[in-house]
Amino acid sequence: MRRFLLVVCLGLCFVGATTRRGLKIQPPQTPSSLHWYKGNTHTHTLNSDGDSTPDDVVRWYREHGYQFLVLTDHNYQTRVDELNALHGAEEKFLVVKGEEVTSTAGGKPVHVNGLDANRRIGNQSGAADSSVLDVLQRSVDAIRGASGVPHINHPNFGWALTTDDLRRVRNYKLFEIFNGHPEVNNLGGGGVPGLEEIWDRLLSNGTLLYGIAVDDAHVFKKPGDPMVAGPGRGWVVVHAAALETRALLDAMERGDFYASTGVVLDDLVVTSKSMTVKVKPVVPSSRYRIQFIGRDGRVMSEVPDASATYTFTGSEGYVRAKVIESNGRLAWIQPVIVGG
Repeated sequence: MRRFLLVVCLGLCFVGATTRRGLKIQPPQTPSSLHWYKGNTHTHTLNSDGDSTPDDVVRWYREHGYQFLVLTDHNYQTRVDELNALHGAEEKFLVVKGEEVTSTAGGKPVHVNGLDANRRIGNQSGAADSSVLDVLQRSVDAIRGASGVPHINHPNFGWALTTDDLRRVRNYKLFEIFNGHPEVNNLGGGGVPGLEEIWDRLLSNGTLLYGIAVDDAHVFKKPGDPMVAGPGRGWVVVHAAALETRALLDAMERGDFYASTGVVLDDLVVTSKSMTVKVKPVVPSSRYRIQFIGRDGRVMSEVPDASATYTFTGSEGYVRAKVIESNGRLAWIQPVIVGG
């Protein structure tokens, strides 16, 4: 991808929400100084309930074209120094330490990834009568307290997290809108909204969050089996100054990334007036639809092409984009605020 421009006034339009969360607006980078890095922020090894060693897991991602990987075993922080000594390479590949902070509340699973925390966090379940919101907030606070970056995992796994829970929890910017595990109910059901609908409800309510795609891989020894949690199903592509842990995480918390299940972007330009998305075709026969989505999840424009521009009117509240490929692959472009 060649470039990405995000005029800082778009971010400053939402200062109220970012201040409420205790986060700071970051100064913009010069687009020419930034690069795109493909990575996965949710993966398991034998150190929890995965089927492969950390070495084998890291090797899989390095050999399949990723530039960074976060190892997130349940309530365990795998050491990455030795892995980086073996597999890491400047501007080529990086392993980031992480942990899936795994707790329960009222029998429901509450899982929050802690990226690059300076210590292991562990179970945050608390008292038997703790609510899901209490445990969720405790997990986020513990990760922030260890200088880590939280992202909330698979809200519909076990039908655990509601839109209201995600709205009320504080001091996070990232949550999963796609998880490749076969039992996480991404699309919702039985009256429970899917993750994209939850995202639009939160954005429409004034809660600025950025959507992550992950594979949540546990099983590397059954390649191609759709009924297991295999690798390579969802990822992020981050626009950062360098392949360094904090550069990547800071960019993600600014929303300088897109999420994908297979769509690759060739160009993404956001100015104070418009958003332009251009797809890099991976399969020559593929066709594309690009949707621009605003308040209440309304599709404001849909273009049946691999390139599209949406001009802001100022009344959308927010604008995000979604690319739909004819074989089911998707990409999600992060929302920007464009008016009241």
